[in-house]
Amino acid sequence: MSEADAPGSATIAETKEPRPPRETSGARILTAVEAVLFSSPGPVREKDLAELLDATPAAVAEALAALGSKTDAEDRGIRLEKVGGGWRFVTRPEFDALLRKFHEVTERTRLSLAALETLAIIAYRQPITLPEIQEIRGVNSSSVLKTLFEKKLVTTAGKKAVVGTPFFYRTTPDFLMRFGLNDLAELPRPEDLDADLASTVEAREIAAPTAAAPSIRIEADPDENDEPLAEG
Repeated sequence: MSEADAPGSATIAETKEPRPPRETSGARILTAVEAVLFSSPGPVREKDLAELLDATPAAVAEALAALGSKTDAEDRGIRLEKVGGGWRFVTRPEFDALLRKFHEVTERTRLSLAALETLAIIAYRQPITLPEIQEIRGVNSSSVLKTLFEKKLVTTAGKKAVVGTPFFYRTTPDFLMRFGLNDLAELPRPEDLDADLASTVEAREIAAPTAAAPSIRIEADPDENDEPLAEG
């Protein structure tokens, strides 16, 4: 008896059942996609949805488009948002005060101007080290960086191969979600910001050419006081 004729010698290809084809209809997975997104604490990537539901990428995209159309209606309290590389359900901004009252949220977690400035430098120049951040800002930024780290808006990204081997810092997925960005490519370009600022100033001068500039008072956050860099 040859080895091929021996009992139990059937090949894996002969005994393994063929894998059923992936789902190609977005309509048939729409409710499943809705359930997954509703139950997820964070954005879910299309790739992960396709793998979970054993569906094609086209079917997932079709289901997401249908869900987006449904939640775009004015009589809905939620909407579908693409952020941080994935999709999630969010409440509409007009219900912010109502939801804060319901959840008894009395304080907003705002970032100080120093934190926003440091975060912007990291977002546009990442990966970047603390000494490089301080060189740009001209002040000691270690306490501000610590605050951003605690809020999970920045994280380390290895070390720079120079004397002292300082850490590189970069933004996190939480940064994208906090600012409603899908990826870093959606950050406004500096030249666009300059053009927008110039047009805003020009419009104000045309509307009130002789009006004095309003005084602005900025109060420093006591926990994030910038300190001048040590000399020498």
